[in-house]
Amino acid sequence: MKRNIYKGCIVVMLLGMLAGCSLPGLASTSKETLKIGALGTSESQILAEMLSIMIERETDADTDLVTHLGSSIVQHQGMTRGDLDITSTRYTGTDLSGALGMEPITNPEKALGIVKREFQERFNQTWAPTYGFENSYSVAVTKEFAEKNNIETVSDLEPYAGELRFGVDNAWINRKGDGYDGFQETYFSFGEVFPMNVGLVYQAAASGKMDVVLAYSSDGRIKEFDLKVLEDDRKFFPPYDASPVIVNKVIEKYPKIKEITERLSGQISTETMQELNYNADVKLMNPRKVAEQFLEKHNYFEDTAKEGQ
Repeated sequence: MKRNIYKGCIVVMLLGMLAGCSLPGLASTSKETLKIGALGTSESQILAEMLSIMIERETDADTDLVTHLGSSIVQHQGMTRGDLDITSTRYTGTDLSGALGMEPITNPEKALGIVKREFQERFNQTWAPTYGFENSYSVAVTKEFAEKNNIETVSDLEPYAGELRFGVDNAWINRKGDGYDGFQETYFSFGEVFPMNVGLVYQAAASGKMDVVLAYSSDGRIKEFDLKVLEDDRKFFPPYDASPVIVNKVIEKYPKIKEITERLSGQISTETMQELNYNADVKLMNPRKVAEQFLEKHNYFEDTAKEGQ
C-alpha cells in the first residue's frame, strides 16, 4: 500500500539540524517498501504517482511517497543517505550544476549523457531515460501577440524588444550564467523588466500588464492563459529534461522497474505535461487521479513493452 510522508521531517534531514541522525521512519529501507521522493510541484507528484502505480501493479513491492521535498538537492541528499530509493523528477540542467557541481551545458544529448555517466560512477544510481519533456526557463507571449507579429522564436522579438515589458521570476533576474545578464549577451535587452513572483507572470501576460514573460515550459498555466512558448533559437537556456533516478540496488532486486522507466521514456511531451499539470493545478484534480487516468488511457504503455520484446 502507498502512504504519503510529508515535508517537515525531510527539512530536518537535509538542513543537517540533527547531524548524524537519520530521518525518523526512513532510516532503514524496508525490503518490501520503496520510497519515492517528489518535489512540491504537481508535476513531480503526478510522476511519482505514475511510478508508484506501475511498480505496485507489476512487482511485489509496496511504495511510500515522500512528497513536498524542497529542491533537487533535497532529493539528492535523500538518495545518497539511503532515505529514498527513487526520485520521480530530476532535471539535467539542475543536477549538472547542483549535485554534480559542473558548468551548464546547452546540448541536451550531451547533458543527458553526462548525468547518466556521473550518477552511475559517483553515486551508484541510474539516471533513467527522459520522460520526453523538459521543464525549462522559457520566453512566452500571448498567442494573439505572436500571431499578429508572426513571432515564433525569441529572436523574432528583437525588433520590438525596446518597447516591451518583460515580467520575470524574482530569482532569475540576478541568476548567474542563465539569468538576465547572460540573456542580454546572447539575445538583447527589453525596454522594461519587472521582477515578480513566478506564479504571477502568467496572468500578467494574459491581462496585458506584461508583453513578454519568463515561464516554465511545462507549467499548466501556459495552457490556462493561452500563452505561446517561443523557441530558444540561440540555445541560451540549459536543457532541463526530466527523468526518474533510481538507486542501483533497487534495480538489482526489482529489474522490472528499469523496464517501467524505459516504457515511460519519450511518452510525455512538454505539451502533455502542461495538460497534466493543468488538470492538477487549475482543475484541482488529485495528482494520483491525474496519473491513473493518464496510465489507463495509454494502457499502462504495455504495448510499448511488447514492442521491445
